Amino acid sequence: MKFFVLSGSHRADAQSLKVAHYLKSALPQEVSGAEVFLYSLSKNPLPLWDEVHGGAPPDLWAPISRELKAADALVVISPEWSGMATPGVKNFLLCCSTDEVAHKPGLIVTVSAGRGGAYPVAELRMSGTKNNRLLWLPEHAIVQYVGDSLNAPDGAPDLTKEDATIRARLRYDLRLLGAYATALAKVRASGVIDHQTFRNGL
Repeated sequence: MKFFVLSGSHRADAQSLKVAHYLKSALPQEVSGAEVFLYSLSKNPLPLWDEVHGGAPPDLWAPISRELKAADALVVISPEWSGMATPGVKNFLLCCSTDEVAHKPGLIVTVSAGRGGAYPVAELRMSGTKNNRLLWLPEHAIVQYVGDSLNAPDGAPDLTKEDATIRARLRYDLRLLGAYATALAKVRASGVIDHQTFRNGL
């Protein structure tokens, strides 16, 4: 089973990328046979989507597209910037097509330096999947006080209660994501999906 993990911060020294690396290492432990491709927007934002080109330049998007098509599920990580998901995450979702992500499960993970992180969850649930048909899990995770979290190995004696709790939640969500990936593969193989007649969501 293959997973695509997007680290959606544009910052050079991104805490979201730390979270992404944690999830990349945890996935094979929680989902048997998991293979993980991590793509980071840190120092590497995609050009803005426009209706003329329909997305990022083909030479830049083609390797990303191959990984998305091969993936059974996605993890999308966004920090909260001024109460919003990052422009890069929204732009990335605009570039995604039904051929790449339709009817695949997606896990939202948001990151906050403090007690925030809820606003990007609501924003991503409301938008970003209308036409590409990505399916968000009912579960999500928020890594609050990220600077103090996920810095030590699992099981370290000095983990705070908060750090241990978010690790347990992240790992539960990954197991759930794997189960959804198995179930939704049957939906994609069922023959009932018709994106030719119904190209856009309502």
